Amino acid sequence: MAGEPQDDCLFCKIVAGQIPATIVRETDTTVAFRDINPQAPTHVLVIPKAHYRDAAALAAGAPELAADVLRETQEVAGQEKLDSYRTVFNTGAGAGQTVWHAHAHVLGGRGLEWPPG
Repeated sequence: MAGEPQDDCLFCKIVAGQIPATIVRETDTTVAFRDINPQAPTHVLVIPKAHYRDAAALAAGAPELAADVLRETQEVAGQEKLDSYRTVFNTGAGAGQTVWHAHAHVLGGRGLEWPPG
């Protein structure tokens, strides 16, 4: 069920403290931690503590929580002293989503080309 922790979800286990992560920020509703396979010098994931399958489900089911996640991407960028950065939500396997818990990638610390990929 949306919003409820899932026993088989890696990110739910990070939120619960069952799996370690390098946490850089935490609020009442979000957790931000370093990606274990960084694609840029700074690569932080910002996730809602509540489980939603992807960004679309999060936006539809809890728009205020989606706003919290997006707000935290800005806070992470500031904390990491990034002058410019990219925020990415991969939604669906074809877009590269591999963990089925909504999350935003904050990428920076190097030039980021367009188009991505």
